Amino acid sequence: MSPVFTALMIPFLGTALGSAFVFFMKNDMPLPLKKALLGFASGVMVAASVWSLLIPSMEMGEGTSAVIPAAVGLLAGFAFLLLIDRVTPHIHASGEAEGPRSGLSRTAKLALAVTIHNFPEGMAVGVAIAGALTSGFTMAGAIALSLGIAIQNIPEGAIISMPLRAEGNSRLKSFWIGALSGAVEPVGGALVLLLASAVTGIMPYLLSFAAGAMLYVVVEELIPETSEGAHSNIGTVGFALGFALMMVLDVVLG
Repeated sequence: MSPVFTALMIPFLGTALGSAFVFFMKNDMPLPLKKALLGFASGVMVAASVWSLLIPSMEMGEGTSAVIPAAVGLLAGFAFLLLIDRVTPHIHASGEAEGPRSGLSRTAKLALAVTIHNFPEGMAVGVAIAGALTSGFTMAGAIALSLGIAIQNIPEGAIISMPLRAEGNSRLKSFWIGALSGAVEPVGGALVLLLASAVTGIMPYLLSFAAGAMLYVVVEELIPETSEGAHSNIGTVGFALGFALMMVLDVVLG
């Protein structure tokens, strides 16, 4: 199996694995576990954004001007996800509805929310692989980023499938909706790879763009859900563990 295909598919497998939790838990996920998993996912994504995307973006430039593509791409990534959140009807895992009104079911809106946030993660993996193929970014670094995203996708998959089951959907339907929300990740990565030869010159911008999109998800979705209500300290511990794990993974593999 080629390293490129492996790197593209690993995040999707993480989402599917997390969604499979619905077969082993009778009720909705316990709040302390949910907080821990959300915090862990946040830590992984922040560390991945810094070590796997922003730092390599700046290392591709020269001198003090190297920070400009990183800053521009970072802000563009935030702006892109903000726009998508505004124009797409969806429901966060917390139950908060956003975007314009529509006739979509609650289940469809919940799945849309995860799909929106998974697409830039897939793009991030695609950008890292494209960098490994064209710009000196290492394939080991791309695999490390892919593994980090897969790790944070495990709780994300569970956090989607479990509420769907609690709403009365069958276990199998809840699993497939949760798992398929991650199918957009290899699609996003593959689209970036198809344009790899055309984006070599703007690779620093693309790496930081992916970082901005991922950080938007952390700030907008994961951290608020982790810190609200009881057991927020468990989420904080989860963040620290996730950050440390991804940092070690990136240094060891990349």
